[in-house]
This record gives sequence, structure tokens and C-alpha cells, in this order.
Amino acid sequence: MENNKKYMIETWGCQMNEHDSEKMSGMLETMGYSKVEDREKSDLIIYNTCLVRENAELKVYGNLGELKSLKRKNPDLIIGICGCMMQKKEVRDVIKEKYGFVDLIFGTHNLHKLPELIANHNQTSKMIVDVWEEGGKIVEGVPAKRKHDFKAFINIMYGCNNFCSYCIVPYTRGRERSRDPEDILNEVFKLAKEGYKEITLLGQNVNSYGKTLESKLSFAQLLRMINEVDGIERIRFMTSHPKDLSEELIYAMRDCNKVCEHLHIPFQAGSNRVLKIMNRKYTKEKYLELIGKIKKEIPNISLTTDIIVGFPGETEEDFEETLNVVKEVGFDSAFTFLYSKREGTPAAKMENQIPDNIKHERFQRLLDTLKPLSHKSNEKYNGEVVEVLVEGTSKTDDTVLSGRTRTNKLVHFKGDKGLRGQLVNVKITTTKTWTLEGILTYEE
Repeated sequence: MENNKKYMIETWGCQMNEHDSEKMSGMLETMGYSKVEDREKSDLIIYNTCLVRENAELKVYGNLGELKSLKRKNPDLIIGICGCMMQKKEVRDVIKEKYGFVDLIFGTHNLHKLPELIANHNQTSKMIVDVWEEGGKIVEGVPAKRKHDFKAFINIMYGCNNFCSYCIVPYTRGRERSRDPEDILNEVFKLAKEGYKEITLLGQNVNSYGKTLESKLSFAQLLRMINEVDGIERIRFMTSHPKDLSEELIYAMRDCNKVCEHLHIPFQAGSNRVLKIMNRKYTKEKYLELIGKIKKEIPNISLTTDIIVGFPGETEEDFEETLNVVKEVGFDSAFTFLYSKREGTPAAKMENQIPDNIKHERFQRLLDTLKPLSHKSNEKYNGEVVEVLVEGTSKTDDTVLSGRTRTNKLVHFKGDKGLRGQLVNVKITTTKTWTLEGILTYEE
């Protein structure tokens, strides 16, 4: 057990990484560490890394370089690096060669060993490298120090079996493994008892949930089970792969009163030719048919997506088809990405890589297409009373609160900061492209 030790964790990447950092925080605080936000005051600094985008990878190297002088001033400082980057041998080799002051190197599959790794380092003062290539059995019971006390992430599965040609995730997170429903429900019950109001179910492809279980259970069935838990008032989930999104799931979303009317469903590209090279296993027509079914059953659904611009070989005609899908669906918003070459993926070896100037020009056209659609999707809220989960106050004015609707719209309004974590009604008075503004009301 440590005494009066301070730690900080910097996290890059997805919600899965954020939740991994919560688990590491839980283990460290069980060991007696307390969290700080200042590197200078830290006895332990951990970087939880992402390999999906090149920018996140470069930031890690830049930040690591800055820690060298800290280590020189404080030789007892423990520096750890984990996450998806560490699953790649070439990256580990760079860290070992150029950043010899790093003390702990571990991956995505063995986070639960963090206390043991720290103990080993303290005994030997040597760099500890412990990276598992495969995930193995899911480890339950790892404590988590959650970022919020009213909303929480819950992993329902790990890994991915899809092998999209641009994506490194199956190589860093391993094959799909579903948690037992009893373990998931126990976590939900515990959170409900602790006063949590909103949960977000996480998986690289939640629609594949249950396929690795001995007693088969679909994601839709799991949703219906969680919907019955008293205390939880909102259920979200991500991410959904279009090829596995069933009618059964659409009906579960429609029927379950706690499941929020928001669906994140990446389409990535509108061209069937590009989708095939991406190994996405659906066509533009199938995607649009799926969107039609969703809108029919859940008319007030908010739809968001991921789009990649500049995939190898993308022609102007291919890109126009992407714009056409955006216009036809009318997405509320989108995460947009310039294609980033990830070594180790099939797409990295493809010829016809798109020049940066063409990527950027298309990217801007995509943003110009999305912006008015986002504004239009917000305009329909004008004058409406919406339920908002209050998440906190504005950084510049602590009398202005912000929170999200069930449809995941960000709302700003005046109110007491004591309302944080509460569900309130807000009447929308102003609609902007990315946010809504309103006033607290007691109308139903």
C-alpha cells in the first residue's frame, strides 16, 4: 500500500480508452494514490495511448519527450505508457530505444496487472515491459474511479472481428469477447444503487454482443434486460456496425423507454466500390434501407455517423456519393476524418493514396455539406421543452449550465450549479449549429 503518492493519467482516443483510464484510477486509488492534474506534483504519470489516428500517436511522442526533464529532476517519478500503441511491436521498440526513461510498458489486455507492474518496478528499478498479444479471459471485479458520479461507461464486450481494411483496432484490441450478462447486470445494479442516472454501453461493435457466449444472448435482449433496472433513467450505446444492426435491435430501441433516441451508426463512405475495398460488408443501398427502417420505428431519432475522406483510390465520383448519403440521411452531426495511413492494415499498402491537397479540399466540402444539416436538425427544437441531464457549468460563467438531451444535443441554460447530475426540463429559445440554448421550466 502506497502512502500520499500522487498520480495523473493522460488519455487519448475513444470511450473505451477513457473507461480503461477509469479502471486504472480505481486500482491506483485502492493502492493509496490520489489524483492530481499537475505533472510536476505527480509520483506516477501514465499515458493511455491511441493508434487509430496518426495525430494521437504523434502527440504521445511529443508529450513523452517533455517528461524527460521531469524524470531528471525527480528520479523516483514512475512513467508508464499503455493502450493501443503498445500493442504494436515496432512502437514498443521505439519507446525502448529512444525513451529509456519510461518505466512501465503494458497493453490493452492486461490493465488489471498495473499494481503488480508497479510493485515489480519498485523492486527492480528496471523498465518493465508486459504486453499480451491476445486478450484471454475477461477479468471482472477491477475497481473503477469514474469521471462522473451520475453517468458511467460500461464495457459489454472487447475486441473486434470485422477487419475493416483501414482499421488497426482488431490488431490492438484482439478478437471479440462478450462479457457474461450477469456481470454486466451486476455492474448496472451497483451503479443504480450508487445513484447513477445514465449508462453508456461500450463495444467496438455492440451489435455483435453475445456471439461468443455459450448461452446465446443478443444485444437487443441485453438492452431489454437493462431497461428493467430501477434507478437507471437513460441508456446509450456505441458503436453500431451497420451490417449487424438487426430489426430486433430497432424494435428494442423503440420499446425500451430508457434507451435514448440517439444512434451512432458509421457509414464511412457512400460508394459501394470504396465500401467493398474497406471491407465494410454492406452497400450504400443496404445502409439507406436500414436508416429508413430506423426512422420509421423511431421518428424522433437523432442520427450521427463517422465518415472517412480520402480513402486510397477514392475518385471524385466516389466522394460525390458520400455527399449524397449525407444529404439523403440528414445526419444531426458527424465525426469526420481524413484517411490516415496505419501501418499494419491492408489499406496502408494500397496504391493510389490520395494527395493531401485533394483530401483537404474534399474534407472542406463535406463540412460545408454537414453544417447546414446540423443547423436544420437543431431548428426543430425551437420552442420545445426537452429533458436535459445537467453535466456541469460553463468554463467562463458558473451560472450557465450545460447538459445533453436524450437525443444527445448539447444545451446551455442559466441555473444553479447544484443541479449538476440532475434531470431537468429546459425550454429551447435559441438554436445554433452545434448547440441549443434555453431556460429552465417546469412544463412537462
